Amino acid sequence: MALKVLLVEDDRELRQTLRDALSVEGYEVVASGSAADASAVLRHSMASDRPLDVLLLDLGLPDGDGGDLLRTVRAQYALPVLIISARHDDANKVALLDAGADDYLVKPFSISELLARMRVTLRHRGTVVLAPQTHYRAGALEIDLAKHAVHLAGEPVHLTPTEFKLLARLVRQAGQVVTHRQLLVDVWGPEHVDQTHYLRLYMGQLRAKLEANPTEPVVLLNEPGVGYRLTLMPS
Repeated sequence: MALKVLLVEDDRELRQTLRDALSVEGYEVVASGSAADASAVLRHSMASDRPLDVLLLDLGLPDGDGGDLLRTVRAQYALPVLIISARHDDANKVALLDAGADDYLVKPFSISELLARMRVTLRHRGTVVLAPQTHYRAGALEIDLAKHAVHLAGEPVHLTPTEFKLLARLVRQAGQVVTHRQLLVDVWGPEHVDQTHYLRLYMGQLRAKLEANPTEPVVLLNEPGVGYRLTLMPS
């Protein structure tokens, strides 16, 4: 059965372009151009036997801000939300990710990137609900959360408890941005929420141990001013 997408975008031309592209990829798309209409679609769809699978949400809507709709959705539904917006300032990205957005894609973007981000978001949400994964890999790198084990090219990699805790936090949202605030609170505690130098230090240590070229990382990626993204996929 096709996955059902609610696309909330006020630009009519872009809305149609995205709707057509997603339909070609096999998604069932419901499109909306306003917050009020999107709210009505959400209420009806989430109460039906064919609820939505993912929400693509623009922020600059004619009758309200998409951020308010995000907070409403997050309070009522376990629905993956991917923000699609021209707003590119770091503070806005961080605020919305902390408010519950699963990912944030800045316009303009390619259809291929949108599709990839959607696949990651849906895979992550499906994994959490249906079958938690403990084993991840990318090329020569393997991570086993259950055994607290990391191997690179078949050889064990020693990580300190804090290094492993940071890595595990990123792994559990593999492919998605985890904000600085989320990492600091979950790894070191809320009293360290402003200590961003901790992240720079420990991410540097992890890259030195896990990346083939720590100066050009391909697994532990930085989202400047926002957080970090791990490119591993569950195996």
